[in-house]
Amino acid sequence: MQERVRVGAAQVAPHFFDKRKTLEKTVRFIEEGGRLGLDLLVFPETYFAAYPYWRGAVSVRRSTELVVEMQRHAIRADGEEAAVIADAARRARVHCVVGCNELDDRPGSLTLYNTLLFVGRGGTILGRHRKLMPTHSERVYWGMGDAADIRVFDLDIGVVGGLICYEHHMTLLRAAMAIKGEEIHCAVWPGWWKVDRHLGGKSPEPAAETCDIEPAIREYAIENQAFVVSSSWFLRPDDVPADLRDEMRYNLAVGGSCIVNPAGLFLAGPVFNEETIVWTEIAAEERRLAKAYFDCLGHYARFDLLSLNIREEAWSPSGPRALMPEAGEPRRDPDLRRVASRYGVQVEDLEAYLARRADRAD
Repeated sequence: MQERVRVGAAQVAPHFFDKRKTLEKTVRFIEEGGRLGLDLLVFPETYFAAYPYWRGAVSVRRSTELVVEMQRHAIRADGEEAAVIADAARRARVHCVVGCNELDDRPGSLTLYNTLLFVGRGGTILGRHRKLMPTHSERVYWGMGDAADIRVFDLDIGVVGGLICYEHHMTLLRAAMAIKGEEIHCAVWPGWWKVDRHLGGKSPEPAAETCDIEPAIREYAIENQAFVVSSSWFLRPDDVPADLRDEMRYNLAVGGSCIVNPAGLFLAGPVFNEETIVWTEIAAEERRLAKAYFDCLGHYARFDLLSLNIREEAWSPSGPRALMPEAGEPRRDPDLRRVASRYGVQVEDLEAYLARRADRAD
């Protein structure tokens, strides 16, 4: 991991059911991330461009109509909107992780996935993570991810991964992310809520001690010795389309974005009821200190007693397929990354310089 990294959570109200306007706003906030000198900017779950806050409160027919509307404003990993985001990330020099409703890329399918799109600041789409298990009635709206979605990305700032909402309660998935070497974790949510005695009784209430997001991200940080950048939805009442206001009875989009260190301590936030970028600078030294006490992959591991099988083969309609390769930015030489970090230069610029020297030598 780079010695010092600036990370941020974009607590931004998208334009509900309007991917064009949401895209324009996304570009503006990526540009703002660049002005802040951020290395990584994380947008919330299904930020493009709807979360089904109406779930459980509408008829089956109405729910189906709303799925079609979600399809209209979904994006594709290889589509126009993703390309615009990648170009904005390149110009701002910011790695971005963007939650979206993603349309399936298999021919003939219009299934939606709850997806995190990983975008490199070199201007490339690095890959995606699809939510493995939509929660409860979310299964009406989204398909399930597969082995291709258990992955991390080795960037110039460190090894970055991400999970979506209640995936943070999947014990073996948390372990898999640690085994894959994750150093900076992106956690995304549809908002914040008060958890009553029964999980069905949820209502938006911006108080850190009442929501299971807080213990989930703090334990994730401690358990995996990772920094956690947690990004939550924010949506003002006026941002809800007029024809949905009577149906949006499950609107939890009050914010709650925050950043946690590997000791489970808040470095920034949680911030509520405000559209902003919650950001801070994180230091690799804090991770080293956490590892000195408890190293989940080293002196505190007992692989002779406990092990985890991780499937590395995804599936298609015609059978198994290889995992999607990481596009664009290659795995960086760790020595080169350290040199770039020490002297405050971009690793891509250092690679280009060495390539020019090699050409002259030839």
